[in-house]
Amino acid sequence: MAIEVYRIDDRLIHGQVVVGWGQPLALEFIVLVDDAVAESDWEQDLYRMGVPPEMQVYFVSVAGALERFSEFAQLPSPGLLLTGDTATMRALVEGGAPIPRVSVGGVHHRAGRMPRLRYVYLSATEEADLAAIAARGVAVIAQDVPATIPVPLADVLDGHGE
Repeated sequence: MAIEVYRIDDRLIHGQVVVGWGQPLALEFIVLVDDAVAESDWEQDLYRMGVPPEMQVYFVSVAGALERFSEFAQLPSPGLLLTGDTATMRALVEGGAPIPRVSVGGVHHRAGRMPRLRYVYLSATEEADLAAIAARGVAVIAQDVPATIPVPLADVLDGHGE
């Protein structure tokens, strides 16, 4: 089982992650990789409020995730690894985490970002991060929920994914 989904979503833990992904895939844990959240007890408490009590949440830094990756990969139940940005996912991949596929979820409008899909807006730096992840042999797709068709990175970048 272990980690079933590797996802980038700038909202981190929220309803779409917990209900939209968690329920259909019967996920039992989330590994939230974020250096700032890993150091903030009050942010961790806020995110824990968004998950059902039977779902385990691990808050780790990039370094912590790389150190504990094999532990998470060997958990007997299915889970999701979540980052809030492309740079964090790129750091995991470049740090040696054996991630087979990255799903880009909600990356929302912000200054400097261009619309790519209705739920994905990317800056040039974020596009470069995703390209670097793909260059390491990782399949990069965009998908808002499991029931939708995954959009390959090339289609996301050229704006023809929808």
